Amino acid sequence: MNKKRVILELGTGNDLHGSDYTKAALRAVQDALHHSSLAFIRTLKIDKKEIDVEVTIGVQRPEKVDAEKVRASLPVGNVTVKVVKGGLDVPDTENNDPAVIASAAIAVRVPLP
Repeated sequence: MNKKRVILELGTGNDLHGSDYTKAALRAVQDALHHSSLAFIRTLKIDKKEIDVEVTIGVQRPEKVDAEKVRASLPVGNVTVKVVKGGLDVPDTENNDPAVIASAAIAVRVPLP
C-alpha cells in the first residue's frame, strides 16, 4: 500500500544565548508538534508502526545539530531527520552572542489505498 503525506506542519525555535543549534532545532520541532493533533490515527485505526515521520530542520550551521536528539524527541513513527542550511543567525557583535533561529518542517505519511 502506498504511503501518502497527510500532514505537513511547520515550526520555529530559537536559542537566544549560547548558539546551541540542537536546542533551537528541538524547540522548532516542539513548536510544530504543538500545532498538530493526529487524532485520525486512532479514528482510522492506523498502526503507529506504519507511520513515517520526515523531519527537515533548517539552520545556518547544519553540522552543529545533533539529528539523533531531534529524532528521539518525536513521540511516534518511523522518524527520519534531515538537517539543511536555512534558518537564521542574528548577530550580536557587541557581545559575540548570536541568536540562533531554526525552522522545522514535519511531514507525516500513512498507508492509504
